[in-house]
Amino acid sequence: MPKYPSRREMLYYTGGMMAAAAAKAQTPPAAVSPIMMRLSTFMSAAATAALPAEVVEKTKQMILDTLAAMISGSELAPGKFAINFARAYKGDRVATVAGSNVLCGPIEAALANGMLAHSDETDDTHPPSQSHPGCGTVSAALAAGERFNISGRQFLRAVTLGYDIGPRVTATLGRLAYMFDSHRSTHSISGTFAAAAAAGCAASLNAQQMRWLLSYTAQQASGLAAWQRDSEHIEKAFDFGGMPARNGVTSALLVQAGGTAVGDIFSGADNFFDAFMPKNDPSMVIDKLGERYEITRTNVKKWTVGAPIQAPLDALENLMKKNRFQPDQVRQIVVRVATNEAKIVNNREIPDISMQHLIAVMLIDKTVSFKTAHDIGRMKDPETLRQRAKVQLVGTEELERRMPQRVGEVEVTLNDGMRFTERVETVRGTSENPMTRDEIIAKARDLITPVLGGAAFNRLNEKIFDIENVKSVLELRPLIQKA
Repeated sequence: MPKYPSRREMLYYTGGMMAAAAAKAQTPPAAVSPIMMRLSTFMSAAATAALPAEVVEKTKQMILDTLAAMISGSELAPGKFAINFARAYKGDRVATVAGSNVLCGPIEAALANGMLAHSDETDDTHPPSQSHPGCGTVSAALAAGERFNISGRQFLRAVTLGYDIGPRVTATLGRLAYMFDSHRSTHSISGTFAAAAAAGCAASLNAQQMRWLLSYTAQQASGLAAWQRDSEHIEKAFDFGGMPARNGVTSALLVQAGGTAVGDIFSGADNFFDAFMPKNDPSMVIDKLGERYEITRTNVKKWTVGAPIQAPLDALENLMKKNRFQPDQVRQIVVRVATNEAKIVNNREIPDISMQHLIAVMLIDKTVSFKTAHDIGRMKDPETLRQRAKVQLVGTEELERRMPQRVGEVEVTLNDGMRFTERVETVRGTSENPMTRDEIIAKARDLITPVLGGAAFNRLNEKIFDIENVKSVLELRPLIQKA
């Protein structure tokens, strides 16, 4: 009997024909605004555009840092949940779920990897947009990249594009002040646009298709600041990483399969800006596009904890090294950060985003490791609680005005009345005080080796820093999965 195409094969065939027809429609409609024209043209050219050497280097570092967050996240509760979800959902064995042996469809893999990358506070941050770009962007670029079997060079460019687009959207909306005023999550919105741009680049969409991609993406732009009430970090992992990566890949696959959409979601009736009411001029979305690469303004976390806690940990560590006091000599520790930042980390139930808890851990241990930052049991330890009671967190308007620069000040008062103060303006790992390649590698080694082993880490590290010469992104699969 003749072999007839399956329903799935027919969808692929018809989708390909529709996509080909759509690709011919290069002439934009008259209604396309200058902002959308500039944005979509830039996005469509990104897959083959040359990048400055410093941007290429930073992108490699961010890919490794995010993969390390995924792989270490596979050992944490949100990551285990994500892997089990992907395993149960099954689907086509197209894309990789890091830190596991699961292969599944690209949408499911993007969701799982996004959650893995934000299973805790190990992943990067972009202060000018109040977002975590890496968890959604790298996950979407990897999943879509495997679906379309792209080269390492295109994968790198897709990641760079994601960082350029998503953060610009929420910088336009208004960052942290926007989140508090609107109750919307800038992290989710930025991540969704970042992931869509990365996936669209991996799918090699043309300018008109990129406009349709942005329309599907705007429809999916969602997320509430209620993630701050998630005490298990599982929904937060979904909000910051899983949902954005899933949304972005979905947008790209819809357009690649031939789906058409609104030609300019940023102008006209009921457009994105009308709905989301940005605090800043919408032209910020294309501000210095192609000149200023947002990945260079992205911070790597020296400490695997929430971003507002980075500077205070640096400050307390500095004070202890300079003055060599012991925990029982301390009467009080006052920590000062920006007003809105203090609200995010004030006495949280999760150890890696609780300021008071981590200051107590630093005081006792003289450092904060990945292991201690995730030790939930230690939050009930009598000695830790005794030291924690000495910590007072203060949000100040003076430091709020310094945002998005996250400045931290720690004041330690000893039992004999002596007082020491340390102010940290630029934490190690920020764009103003960047970590070196060796420091990034050392952090990744500490996170990946316990899960996959030293030999696997070494091979992955070599592959990432030679990504331009990788013929297929599928070569990363055996390096990020368990045997």
